[in-house]
Amino acid sequence: MRPKSLEDFAGQKHILGSGKLLRRLIEAKRVPSVIFYGPPGTGKTTLARIIADTSNSNFVKLNAISSGVADVKVVIEQAKRDFELYGKRTYLLLDECHRWSKAQSDSLLASLENGYVIFVGCTTENPSYSMTRAIVSRCSVFEFKRLGAADIKAVLTRAIREDEVLKKFKIKIDDDAFTYFATASGGDVRSALNGLEIGVITTSANKDGEIVINKEIAAECLQKKALSLNEDVYYHLLSAFCKSLRGSDSTAALYYANRLIEAGIEPQVLARRTIAHASEDVGLSAPNALLQACASLYALDHLGMPEGNLALTQAIIYVCESPKDNRVVVAMNMAQDDAKNHPDDNIPEYLKNHTEASKDYKYPHDYGGYVEQQYLPNSLKDRQYFKRKETKN
Repeated sequence: MRPKSLEDFAGQKHILGSGKLLRRLIEAKRVPSVIFYGPPGTGKTTLARIIADTSNSNFVKLNAISSGVADVKVVIEQAKRDFELYGKRTYLLLDECHRWSKAQSDSLLASLENGYVIFVGCTTENPSYSMTRAIVSRCSVFEFKRLGAADIKAVLTRAIREDEVLKKFKIKIDDDAFTYFATASGGDVRSALNGLEIGVITTSANKDGEIVINKEIAAECLQKKALSLNEDVYYHLLSAFCKSLRGSDSTAALYYANRLIEAGIEPQVLARRTIAHASEDVGLSAPNALLQACASLYALDHLGMPEGNLALTQAIIYVCESPKDNRVVVAMNMAQDDAKNHPDDNIPEYLKNHTEASKDYKYPHDYGGYVEQQYLPNSLKDRQYFKRKETKN
């Protein structure tokens, strides 16, 4: 079911759309060593295969969990021979690349420098903190995002039409089931395709020889409860939940949260929204709200339901009952605007790294922890993003 070309590849328009850097590199057959990171089932491995095929290069796949330095050396030696004899480079795809040790990573460095091995790392973790700096510095990093429902529907449609197994069946999927596969898979194409395949091979044909897949079958195949809501009601309930959090009404927030859970929504969706509101609407007025919200997501991931709902309920109540303060989101928005509109403004000389003016820098601890000093560029020197609240004596 994997697409063989960029034209069939679904999603990731932010890096593969017309004129985007990665697409230009692929079309020019000049893709350097790269790291793809993002959620499972978003096309990282598939795109690596497409890159190797379009560049007429060798393709070797290893998994960081099961491979060691010896496996890498075998790949490197063969890659060197192929490059010297045939001028052919080797793409080394490493799944779960964040699990490689420093020794394993270092064993690859020389071949990357010499150019006969092109590294393609795939990981669900942000490489900035999960991988060795030596490897990351030699790679371009591209983030993959979960696919939208329209993209997943396109993949499923193509699979039914073209897959060697599925096209042998007379498959009939109603619109609700199609939408359910696309939305309940959480942006994971692999999950949607697996669910579709299970549904087809386990459903008996009717008297007309058709395999009919409805929403209930789709939910069973994905091992998730079918949402008993249409899309509009889902978003109305989610909006009511968020506004109840902001409005400090814990009763209403818990009601809407549990209506959504009963309807089949993943409770992690609510935990993530609670995390966002803990910063957006509570912020520094009660910093523990963010810890409570993050802990609820951890509990749901590691305990599951129904126990995880205890931690989610606690976090929702904590956020609702906390004093509200939106200075964090105001400060963030102002900083983002200035960063976009004043990207080239000069840093004060005494703040730069090892310049003649560095001697003019005032070290705050020499002055008891604080000293008046300009840190912003001249054009922004009077800006104040975070406004301290006045305290009563």
